[in-house]
Amino acid sequence: MDTIRVGDLTVHRLGFGAMRVLGEDVWGEPKDRAGAIRLFHRALELGVNFFDTAESYGPQTDETLIAEALHPYPKGFVVATKGGLVRPKPSRWDSDARPEKLRRDLEGSLRRLKLERIDLYQLHAPDPKVPFADSVGALAEFRRQGKIRHVGLSNVSVRQLEQAQKIVPIVSVQNRYNIGERTSEDVLKACEAKGIAFLPWYPLGAGSALKKSRITKMAKAKGATPAQVAIAWLLAKSPVMLPIPGTSSVAHLEENMGALSLRLGAEDMKLL
Repeated sequence: MDTIRVGDLTVHRLGFGAMRVLGEDVWGEPKDRAGAIRLFHRALELGVNFFDTAESYGPQTDETLIAEALHPYPKGFVVATKGGLVRPKPSRWDSDARPEKLRRDLEGSLRRLKLERIDLYQLHAPDPKVPFADSVGALAEFRRQGKIRHVGLSNVSVRQLEQAQKIVPIVSVQNRYNIGERTSEDVLKACEAKGIAFLPWYPLGAGSALKKSRITKMAKAKGATPAQVAIAWLLAKSPVMLPIPGTSSVAHLEENMGALSLRLGAEDMKLL
């Protein structure tokens, strides 16, 4: 499996977004807890060594489940998490990136993940009520204290990325991006120029992109599935791309991993 650098970490090119195992709206416990744990183990068996989660998934449930399933973590395994949101009810994802809230989020994540240091800690979203520099500055302080190894950002603009880089080294950006949603193209290009890993969330576009005729035709021609084409497109699109497709199904996980053996040429990319 191809690898990619995230700071000084080397991980396999296709990661896993762990949020999908939870209840509806990423709220509460999984319907099948034992099945979720089996899914995590299967991901490891297939070579995945980068899991993405967040304090707000559950909330707090996803991190606990990862530790229950995988701790003590195998050598080379990276768990990335995020802080800075609050979930008053299932339908709400509210920003709260005050330094004191980020500290509480981080301490809780360390405890739930059973770690002394988190390899990649990401600001989940800029908070319009808090100066961006204050939120990023808090993460810089956590890094100085040795509680996090690397700092990442999520849902940011190029300007915010550049502002954050003046405060602390940034090794990753996680923005919404997929074959049918490319509004973060400028952020992706900035990450390429700076050697920063780009983690596209919603890499399959919640399934909507997979119904486009150019994708279904390509899948048929390649003997692949639309999901495999969409993931292979991401991998071919940029050397800094680290997709993190999520699922609650072992069958879908295995299908997604099949994208690694699908190679798209220049003509394929032009058609897509």
